[in-house]
Amino acid sequence: MEKEDLQILQLMTEIDRNGDHSQRELSRRLNISLGLVNTFLKRLANKGYFKVKTMPRNRVKYFLTPEGLARKSRLTVEYLRFSMNFYKDVKNLLLKKFKEMERNQVRSVLFYGAGEVAELAYLYLQLTDIQLAGIVDEERVGQTFFGLPVTELERVEQSDWDMILLTRLDRTEQDMRALLEKWVTVDRIATI
Repeated sequence: MEKEDLQILQLMTEIDRNGDHSQRELSRRLNISLGLVNTFLKRLANKGYFKVKTMPRNRVKYFLTPEGLARKSRLTVEYLRFSMNFYKDVKNLLLKKFKEMERNQVRSVLFYGAGEVAELAYLYLQLTDIQLAGIVDEERVGQTFFGLPVTELERVEQSDWDMILLTRLDRTEQDMRALLEKWVTVDRIATI
């Protein structure tokens, strides 16, 4: 799914939920620039997906038309299909990575990153004999992850793990550099 289609879906969903928001409010709620919100609204209104009604005090209200609701439904299906494919791809990559680790006699692993990918990794780790030794995530220190405390990077200095799995897909290079600075060797770092 294209980023623009996802933003349009978010915009249509927000307007369907509450058409009273100003463009500035929509921009803030969706974390999209005000100019982009304006461009999307004009384009979607020109295509007949919205009706715009002028309200008192220079405000407008947006209404999804039947065509707009149909477009929103198509985008929702596309988003769900994209999400399921992403989930399946991550699942296959994780299962393959864990099989490789088992072949290499890895018995315990640290996760580096405590987000959604780490949650999937934890679930599929349960299908192996590999134990989760801990989880490192500087942004979530003090929280728990499936009963384990989320710790700082200094956790890698302990010797109770065989491999570190990078579980933040958007920060692989940055996390790799941080580990190398802690003298973790490349052969003990796994990526998905």
